[in-house]
Amino acid sequence: MMTEHVLGMDEAHSHAAIDQFQSLMLNGESPEDAELGDSEALAGVAKFPARVKCASLGWKTLEQALLADRESDPVTTDERTQDDG
Repeated sequence: MMTEHVLGMDEAHSHAAIDQFQSLMLNGESPEDAELGDSEALAGVAKFPARVKCASLGWKTLEQALLADRESDPVTTDERTQDDG
């Protein structure tokens, strides 16, 4: 769903979509200006905190890929391997 949604988007719009999806996962509701397409079907996941991480995995990976320095930063969602420095 995420891939189909962001396909063809520029980086800024992709970041906005990531933020909108995170809001959906935290609140169970899409922000008013959000157009998440089929991903909005996942709104009920917010009721099950153990499932939020699973539903967000693709989005978090996209976020890491967009923020990564292509030559030195690995793309990972494993918080234990992310450098906060």
